[in-house]
Amino acid sequence: MISMKRQTKGEFAFEIINGILMLAICFITLYPIWYVVVNAFNDANDAMRGGIYWWPREFSLESFKAVFNSKGIMTAMGVTVAKTVLGVLVHVLFTSMVAYAFSREELYGRKLYMIIGTITMFFGGGLIPTYLLIRNLHLLDNFMVYIIPAAFSFFDLIIFMSFFREIPAGLEEAAKIDGANDFKIFLRVIIPVSMPVVATIALFHGVYQWNDYFTGMIYINNPNLQPIQTFLYRVVAQSSSNQMISAMPTGVSKNITSQSLKLATMIVTTAPIVVVYPFLQKYFVKGFMIGSIKG
Repeated sequence: MISMKRQTKGEFAFEIINGILMLAICFITLYPIWYVVVNAFNDANDAMRGGIYWWPREFSLESFKAVFNSKGIMTAMGVTVAKTVLGVLVHVLFTSMVAYAFSREELYGRKLYMIIGTITMFFGGGLIPTYLLIRNLHLLDNFMVYIIPAAFSFFDLIIFMSFFREIPAGLEEAAKIDGANDFKIFLRVIIPVSMPVVATIALFHGVYQWNDYFTGMIYINNPNLQPIQTFLYRVVAQSSSNQMISAMPTGVSKNITSQSLKLATMIVTTAPIVVVYPFLQKYFVKGFMIGSIKG
């Protein structure tokens, strides 16, 4: 009885320590984000005095007005939205179709394809050969450079294939009895019951497309085709915020600084992907296969 009480006290102490550590980790992780938000919503000139840690001292939206009044930023935002939506659709459709074929035991040469694909996960041609390939494909300064090279991922194929193998064979057999071919089975049977993995891969690739700045930096010279993350990279790395401020309409740029503009741009570029997360999170914890077939 005494040992049980001691063990209970020990477990209670462990839970307290564990809770404190979790709170500390959450604080360390979230406070930098909160600091950026607080300073972005504070008056830029007042923020230069420092001392703002928990709440805006002088609330202001001038930095955000400057962001949305900048033609370059809004053009880059439009490019980012377009490449994210189209890129996710192409990537999910193409990768899932290949994965469905790989999940079939009757696919001729499947083991050889798996070996070749696995090698590509660990070894690549490098930046210069990739650039030469993109140039020979006439994808430089082309919007499709965001879509075609990222249309397929062997790592995502493995995730799709693992999920497809768990689908009961009875579903496909029933569809074949009804006269459906492989393409109809894939679209009308496999994809509807695979929404958890589809949503997961879509979210992962959507985050990649949204945050990708490297592609626009290397392959795009046309400012009208650069995504928002490349625009933000150039703002932060090349201090082009001062040029943006000077280009603002009269009366808009008086109460902003290069630092406030950077912070506001960070929030504008990060907010959309943060908003999407809660709507797709439910697909990570439940599946549609439960009760889909009896037998």
